Amino acid sequence: MKNTTRRSFIRNTALAGAGLSYSISAKSYSNIIGSNDRVNLAVAGLNGRGNAHLSAARNLAGKTKIAALCDVDNRVFSKVFERYGDFVDKKVSIYEDIREVLEDKNVDALTIATPDHWHAPMAIMGMQSGKHVFLEKPCCHNPAEGDLLLEVQKQTGKKLQIGNQQRSSITSNKIIGEIREGVIGKPVYAKAWYANTRGSIGVGKEAQVPDWLNWDLWQGPAPRAAFKDNYVHYNWHWFWNWGTGEINNNGLHELDICRWALGVDIPNHVTSSGGRYHYNDDWEFYDTQVASFQFDGGEMITWEGRSCNGYPFNNRGRGASIHGEEGTVLLDRAGFELYDKDSKLIREEKEKGANATASQDTMGIGGLDNLHMLNFIQAIQQDEPLNSPIEEGIKSTLLCHLGNMSQKTGQELKVDTKTGKPSNEGAMKMWSRSYQEGWEPKV
Repeated sequence: MKNTTRRSFIRNTALAGAGLSYSISAKSYSNIIGSNDRVNLAVAGLNGRGNAHLSAARNLAGKTKIAALCDVDNRVFSKVFERYGDFVDKKVSIYEDIREVLEDKNVDALTIATPDHWHAPMAIMGMQSGKHVFLEKPCCHNPAEGDLLLEVQKQTGKKLQIGNQQRSSITSNKIIGEIREGVIGKPVYAKAWYANTRGSIGVGKEAQVPDWLNWDLWQGPAPRAAFKDNYVHYNWHWFWNWGTGEINNNGLHELDICRWALGVDIPNHVTSSGGRYHYNDDWEFYDTQVASFQFDGGEMITWEGRSCNGYPFNNRGRGASIHGEEGTVLLDRAGFELYDKDSKLIREEKEKGANATASQDTMGIGGLDNLHMLNFIQAIQQDEPLNSPIEEGIKSTLLCHLGNMSQKTGQELKVDTKTGKPSNEGAMKMWSRSYQEGWEPKV
């Protein structure tokens, strides 16, 4: 099917499925078009976190407009119109192929909420085509892609915000500022954790590709694999070809906070223990993992991930604790608690508005999405500093990759604190990846 014909088919199917026509009220139209200083966004990847991008953009309707939607699942567009019909113009440009989005001169910025293997290649193409980019974490499928992202961002000068949303939290910024000023003395150790009760993904069977899915474009830069019935749309997280495991899926958020709070960059030593314990299925990563990171100043971070046992830690399914010589800070997306050396609660503060959650039912949409998107838009419009620039994003993502490298090789890693590269030969084989011919990122 030719691109224009297929695009028309997808649009008509989407509108029909949503029970919508091309008509739009004058009031809604004024909310969409607005003034010329609005940033025209294209959202790529609409089945999961893309909904958070759309929700945040709607809350910033005076500053943003949705100029294009892109997904390889032609069913999802009707869902967008159902959920965001008061904000997304029914005449919005609809694309299946991201390369067509990048040719659209009406698009100022691209937000990316695709599977992990697409993140860096798509962001690189986006910046090279003149678009600013809001990129969900992890920013890269492998460390080499992180280096490429940094290089392209410097070459193009485009804004590149990484989706570590807690970097835009009012309460997290406040307490980390206080940690810097010595509220708990010197911070020496930080613990991050995540717990869930995920079920088995089963053993997939090769199946015919559904007519609603462009499987070739879904795979994009990844080496080709036959379609199986347990890949799409979420279980890809647990396969090396496309995903990066729980440590990068959820652990990255709190590891980023720990690294930020301790004021450290690249570790010198990494260890990891764990495995796939709960089910005998296709899951290739680890449902239980404890990774430890040591730094030149003596500081240490650990991450405990339990994908299939949701028993909480500190009454929280996820969070971070920062331990100093004179006290402890317990913090998450909802706020923080400050304790003295005798474990007495000194002060607590709550984040205003709904905090982002780990629930797939709500797609993690919350108040931090609004703050993080606002920071991105103001960076574009007013040149304000990004809360999560690529320079910081790649350091936190590197922790996760190093954790997976240590786990997969079964070895302790000694790491060059300037380059981030481990001395272990087996681990270095995971520094980059092979790409489908013609899809290699180019700098």
